[in-house]
Amino acid sequence: MKLFHTIVELQNALFDDRKEGKSVGLVPTMGALHEGHASLVKKSVEDNDVTVVSVFVNPTQFNDPKDLNSYPRDLDADCKLLESVGANYVFAPSVDEMYPSPDNRHFEFPPVSTVMEGAHRPGHFNGVCQVVSRLFYIVHPDKAYFGEKDWQQIAVVKAMVKSLGINIEIVECPIIRDSDGLAKSSRNTLLSADERRIAPSIYKSLKESVDYAKNHSVQETHDYVVNKINAVDGLDVEYFEIVDGNTLQDIKNWEDSDYVVGCITVYCGARPVRLIDHIKYQ
Repeated sequence: MKLFHTIVELQNALFDDRKEGKSVGLVPTMGALHEGHASLVKKSVEDNDVTVVSVFVNPTQFNDPKDLNSYPRDLDADCKLLESVGANYVFAPSVDEMYPSPDNRHFEFPPVSTVMEGAHRPGHFNGVCQVVSRLFYIVHPDKAYFGEKDWQQIAVVKAMVKSLGINIEIVECPIIRDSDGLAKSSRNTLLSADERRIAPSIYKSLKESVDYAKNHSVQETHDYVVNKINAVDGLDVEYFEIVDGNTLQDIKNWEDSDYVVGCITVYCGARPVRLIDHIKYQ
Protein backbone atom coordinates (compact mmCIF):
# COMPACT_ATOMS: atom_id res chain seq x y z
CA MET A 1 0.00 0.00 0.00
CA LYS A 2 1.23 3.47 -0.88
CA LEU A 3 0.45 6.74 0.89
CA PHE A 4 0.22 9.95 -1.15
CA HIS A 5 -0.16 13.50 0.10
CA THR A 6 -0.22 15.28 -3.27
CA ILE A 7 -2.53 15.07 -6.25
CA VAL A 8 0.25 14.73 -8.80
CA GLU A 9 1.80 11.72 -7.04
CA LEU A 10 -1.53 9.93 -6.89
CA GLN A 11 -2.41 10.74 -10.48
CA ASN A 12 0.97 9.53 -11.73
CA ALA A 13 0.41 6.16 -10.05
CA LEU A 14 -3.12 5.93 -11.42
CA PHE A 15 -1.92 6.88 -14.92
CA ASP A 16 0.29 3.78 -14.96
CA ASP A 17 -2.59 1.64 -13.70
CA ARG A 18 -4.91 2.99 -16.35
CA LYS A 19 -2.35 2.21 -19.07
CA GLU A 20 -2.54 -1.42 -17.94
CA GLY A 21 -6.32 -1.36 -18.22
CA LYS A 22 -6.95 -1.61 -14.50
CA SER A 23 -10.29 -0.60 -12.99
CA VAL A 24 -10.29 1.88 -10.10
CA GLY A 25 -12.54 2.11 -7.05
CA LEU A 26 -12.67 5.08 -4.68
CA VAL A 27 -13.71 5.13 -1.02
CA PRO A 28 -13.98 8.76 0.19
CA THR A 29 -13.52 9.08 3.98
CA MET A 30 -12.72 11.65 6.63
CA GLY A 31 -10.54 9.22 8.54
CA ALA A 32 -10.98 7.87 12.09
CA LEU A 33 -11.73 4.64 10.28
CA HIS A 34 -13.68 1.70 11.68
CA GLU A 35 -15.28 -1.56 10.56
CA GLY A 36 -17.89 0.33 8.53
CA HIS A 37 -15.19 1.93 6.41
CA ALA A 38 -13.37 -1.40 6.20
CA SER A 39 -16.48 -3.00 4.69
CA LEU A 40 -16.53 -0.34 1.94
CA VAL A 41 -12.86 -0.94 1.16
CA LYS A 42 -13.32 -4.70 1.07
CA LYS A 43 -16.18 -4.27 -1.41
CA SER A 44 -14.05 -2.00 -3.59
CA VAL A 45 -11.12 -4.44 -3.49
CA GLU A 46 -13.51 -7.20 -4.52
CA ASP A 47 -14.91 -5.16 -7.43
CA ASN A 48 -11.81 -3.37 -8.77
CA ASP A 49 -8.15 -3.89 -9.66
CA VAL A 50 -7.08 -0.79 -7.71
CA THR A 51 -8.67 0.77 -4.63
CA VAL A 52 -8.01 4.37 -3.58
CA VAL A 53 -9.08 5.54 -0.13
CA SER A 54 -9.09 9.26 0.58
CA VAL A 55 -8.53 10.42 4.17
CA PHE A 56 -9.41 14.09 4.42
CA VAL A 57 -11.37 16.03 7.03
CA ASN A 58 -13.12 18.43 4.71
CA PRO A 59 -13.56 21.87 6.30
CA THR A 60 -16.15 23.11 3.82
CA GLN A 61 -18.81 20.66 5.03
CA PHE A 62 -18.66 21.74 8.67
CA ASN A 63 -20.98 24.57 9.65
CA ASP A 64 -19.72 24.44 13.26
CA PRO A 65 -15.99 25.19 13.76
CA LYS A 66 -16.02 23.34 17.10
CA ASP A 67 -17.29 20.23 15.35
CA LEU A 68 -14.48 20.49 12.79
CA ASN A 69 -11.83 20.93 15.46
CA SER A 70 -13.08 18.02 17.57
CA TYR A 71 -13.43 15.57 14.67
CA PRO A 72 -11.15 12.57 15.46
CA ARG A 73 -7.95 12.16 13.44
CA ASP A 74 -5.43 9.28 13.46
CA LEU A 75 -3.76 8.73 10.08
CA ASP A 76 -1.34 6.08 11.34
CA ALA A 77 -4.16 3.92 12.69
CA ASP A 78 -6.16 4.53 9.51
CA CYS A 79 -3.28 3.33 7.33
CA LYS A 80 -2.85 0.16 9.38
CA LEU A 81 -6.52 -0.69 8.97
CA LEU A 82 -6.49 0.10 5.26
CA GLU A 83 -3.44 -2.03 4.60
CA SER A 84 -5.05 -4.94 6.43
CA VAL A 85 -8.10 -4.89 4.13
CA GLY A 86 -6.19 -4.56 0.86
CA ALA A 87 -6.33 -0.89 -0.11
CA ASN A 88 -3.73 0.01 -2.75
CA TYR A 89 -3.45 3.78 -2.33
CA VAL A 90 -4.23 6.16 0.52
CA PHE A 91 -4.67 9.80 -0.45
CA ALA A 92 -4.27 12.08 2.58
CA PRO A 93 -3.93 15.66 1.28
CA SER A 94 -3.63 18.88 3.23
CA VAL A 95 -6.37 21.49 3.05
CA ASP A 96 -4.14 23.63 0.81
CA GLU A 97 -3.59 20.68 -1.53
CA MET A 98 -7.33 20.08 -1.91
CA TYR A 99 -8.25 23.76 -2.02
CA PRO A 100 -5.33 25.80 -3.45
CA SER A 101 -7.92 28.53 -3.88
CA PRO A 102 -11.40 28.93 -2.36
CA ASP A 103 -14.01 26.64 -3.89
CA ASN A 104 -16.81 29.02 -4.81
CA ARG A 105 -18.95 26.44 -6.55
CA HIS A 106 -22.47 26.19 -5.15
CA PHE A 107 -24.38 22.92 -5.23
CA GLU A 108 -28.07 22.63 -4.42
CA PHE A 109 -30.30 19.74 -5.41
CA PRO A 110 -33.73 20.33 -3.90
CA PRO A 111 -35.52 18.62 -2.39
CA VAL A 112 -32.91 15.96 -1.48
CA SER A 113 -30.27 18.47 -0.33
CA THR A 114 -32.57 20.92 1.45
CA VAL A 115 -34.45 18.72 3.94
CA MET A 116 -33.29 17.02 7.16
CA GLU A 117 -29.48 17.39 7.30
CA GLY A 118 -29.67 20.10 4.66
CA ALA A 119 -32.11 22.12 6.74
CA HIS A 120 -30.31 21.61 10.06
CA ARG A 121 -26.73 22.02 8.78
CA PRO A 122 -26.74 24.89 6.26
CA GLY A 123 -23.93 24.52 3.73
CA HIS A 124 -23.14 20.94 4.75
CA PHE A 125 -24.12 19.25 1.51
CA ASN A 126 -22.57 22.02 -0.55
CA GLY A 127 -19.27 21.18 1.14
CA VAL A 128 -19.83 17.46 0.60
CA CYS A 129 -20.40 18.03 -3.11
CA GLN A 130 -17.35 20.28 -3.36
CA VAL A 131 -14.97 17.70 -1.93
CA VAL A 132 -16.56 14.59 -3.49
CA SER A 133 -16.67 16.13 -6.96
CA ARG A 134 -13.07 17.21 -6.57
CA LEU A 135 -12.07 13.69 -5.57
CA PHE A 136 -13.95 12.29 -8.56
CA TYR A 137 -12.06 14.65 -10.90
CA ILE A 138 -8.72 13.79 -9.27
CA VAL A 139 -9.13 10.00 -9.20
CA HIS A 140 -11.54 9.37 -12.12
CA PRO A 141 -12.78 6.16 -10.50
CA ASP A 142 -15.03 3.64 -12.20
CA LYS A 143 -16.94 3.14 -8.95
CA ALA A 144 -17.22 5.03 -5.66
CA TYR A 145 -18.37 3.47 -2.40
CA PHE A 146 -20.55 5.06 0.29
CA GLY A 147 -22.09 3.65 3.47
CA GLU A 148 -25.86 3.70 3.94
CA LYS A 149 -25.48 5.24 7.41
CA ASP A 150 -25.13 8.57 5.60
CA TRP A 151 -28.26 7.73 3.69
CA GLN A 152 -29.24 11.25 2.64
CA GLN A 153 -25.69 11.98 1.54
CA ILE A 154 -25.90 9.15 -1.01
CA ALA A 155 -29.01 10.71 -2.52
CA VAL A 156 -27.24 14.08 -2.76
CA VAL A 157 -24.10 12.57 -4.34
CA LYS A 158 -26.22 10.73 -6.91
CA ALA A 159 -27.99 13.98 -7.78
CA MET A 160 -24.62 15.72 -8.15
CA VAL A 161 -23.24 12.98 -10.40
CA LYS A 162 -26.29 13.23 -12.63
CA SER A 163 -26.12 17.03 -12.73
CA LEU A 164 -22.41 17.13 -13.60
CA GLY A 165 -22.63 14.25 -16.06
CA ILE A 166 -19.88 12.28 -14.33
CA ASN A 167 -19.55 8.72 -15.61
CA ILE A 168 -19.25 6.84 -12.34
CA GLU A 169 -21.20 4.13 -10.52
CA ILE A 170 -22.21 4.95 -6.96
CA VAL A 171 -22.18 1.78 -4.86
CA GLU A 172 -24.24 1.77 -1.66
CA CYS A 173 -23.00 -0.49 1.15
CA PRO A 174 -24.99 -1.64 4.22
CA ILE A 175 -24.61 -0.09 7.66
CA ILE A 176 -22.20 -1.94 9.93
CA ARG A 177 -23.40 -2.01 13.54
CA ASP A 178 -21.92 -2.98 16.87
CA SER A 179 -23.48 -5.99 18.58
CA ASP A 180 -25.80 -3.68 20.54
CA GLY A 181 -27.10 -2.04 17.35
CA LEU A 182 -25.24 1.26 17.39
CA ALA A 183 -24.22 2.24 13.86
CA LYS A 184 -20.45 2.35 13.43
CA SER A 185 -19.36 5.98 13.21
CA SER A 186 -16.13 7.93 13.59
CA ARG A 187 -17.98 10.13 16.08
CA ASN A 188 -18.53 7.15 18.39
CA THR A 189 -14.95 7.60 19.59
CA LEU A 190 -16.04 10.91 21.13
CA LEU A 191 -18.59 9.19 23.39
CA SER A 192 -17.83 8.72 27.06
CA ALA A 193 -18.48 5.31 28.63
CA ASP A 194 -21.87 6.46 29.93
CA GLU A 195 -22.79 8.00 26.58
CA ARG A 196 -21.76 4.85 24.74
CA ARG A 197 -24.04 2.89 27.07
CA ILE A 198 -27.17 4.91 26.19
CA ALA A 199 -26.47 5.51 22.47
CA PRO A 200 -27.84 2.09 21.35
CA SER A 201 -31.28 3.21 22.54
CA ILE A 202 -31.54 5.12 19.26
CA TYR A 203 -31.54 2.08 17.01
CA LYS A 204 -33.47 0.00 19.56
CA SER A 205 -36.31 2.53 19.42
CA LEU A 206 -36.20 2.65 15.63
CA LYS A 207 -36.41 -1.13 15.38
CA GLU A 208 -39.29 -1.31 17.82
CA SER A 209 -41.14 1.34 15.82
CA VAL A 210 -41.30 -0.94 12.77
CA ASP A 211 -43.74 -3.26 14.59
CA TYR A 212 -45.48 -0.29 16.19
CA ALA A 213 -46.06 1.24 12.75
CA LYS A 214 -48.05 -1.77 11.58
CA ASN A 215 -51.01 -0.67 13.71
CA HIS A 216 -50.43 3.06 14.05
CA SER A 217 -50.35 6.14 11.85
CA VAL A 218 -47.27 7.91 10.54
CA GLN A 219 -47.69 10.72 13.09
CA GLU A 220 -48.19 8.27 15.96
CA THR A 221 -45.07 6.37 14.90
CA HIS A 222 -43.10 9.59 14.69
CA ASP A 223 -44.16 10.62 18.18
CA TYR A 224 -43.48 7.13 19.55
CA VAL A 225 -39.84 7.24 18.41
CA VAL A 226 -39.20 10.81 19.54
CA ASN A 227 -40.79 10.33 22.96
CA LYS A 228 -39.07 7.00 23.57
CA ILE A 229 -35.59 8.37 22.76
CA ASN A 230 -36.09 11.66 24.58
CA ALA A 231 -37.14 9.69 27.66
CA VAL A 232 -33.56 8.40 27.92
CA ASP A 233 -31.53 10.77 30.08
CA GLY A 234 -28.71 12.16 27.91
CA LEU A 235 -30.42 11.75 24.54
CA ASP A 236 -32.15 14.60 22.69
CA VAL A 237 -33.73 14.17 19.25
CA GLU A 238 -32.83 16.97 16.85
CA TYR A 239 -35.19 15.67 14.19
CA PHE A 240 -36.97 12.50 13.12
CA GLU A 241 -38.53 12.51 9.67
CA ILE A 242 -40.55 9.73 8.02
CA VAL A 243 -40.13 10.23 4.29
CA ASP A 244 -40.51 8.79 0.83
CA GLY A 245 -37.20 7.05 0.21
CA ASN A 246 -36.91 8.41 -3.32
CA THR A 247 -37.94 12.05 -2.93
CA LEU A 248 -37.04 12.49 0.78
CA GLN A 249 -40.32 14.33 1.26
CA ASP A 250 -42.46 13.80 4.37
CA ILE A 251 -45.37 11.42 4.03
CA LYS A 252 -48.65 11.74 5.92
CA ASN A 253 -49.96 8.20 5.40
CA TRP A 254 -48.23 4.86 4.91
CA GLU A 255 -50.07 4.50 1.61
CA ASP A 256 -48.34 7.61 0.24
CA SER A 257 -45.22 5.60 -0.71
CA ASP A 258 -44.07 2.03 -1.18
CA TYR A 259 -40.55 2.98 0.00
CA VAL A 260 -40.68 4.61 3.43
CA VAL A 261 -37.64 5.53 5.52
CA GLY A 262 -37.35 7.05 8.97
CA CYS A 263 -34.31 9.34 9.34
CA ILE A 264 -33.10 10.54 12.72
CA THR A 265 -30.43 12.70 14.31
CA VAL A 266 -29.89 12.60 18.06
CA TYR A 267 -27.62 14.59 20.37
CA CYS A 268 -25.94 12.33 22.91
CA GLY A 269 -24.36 13.54 26.14
CA ALA A 270 -23.43 16.92 27.54
CA ARG A 271 -20.94 18.00 24.85
CA PRO A 272 -22.98 16.72 22.85
CA VAL A 273 -22.08 14.16 20.15
CA ARG A 274 -24.34 14.23 17.09
CA LEU A 275 -25.42 10.73 15.94
CA ILE A 276 -27.43 9.84 12.83
CA ASP A 277 -29.30 6.68 11.85
CA HIS A 278 -32.26 5.51 9.81
CA ILE A 279 -34.75 2.67 9.50
CA LYS A 280 -36.70 1.31 6.53
CA TYR A 281 -40.41 0.78 7.11
CA GLN A 282 -41.32 -0.63 3.70
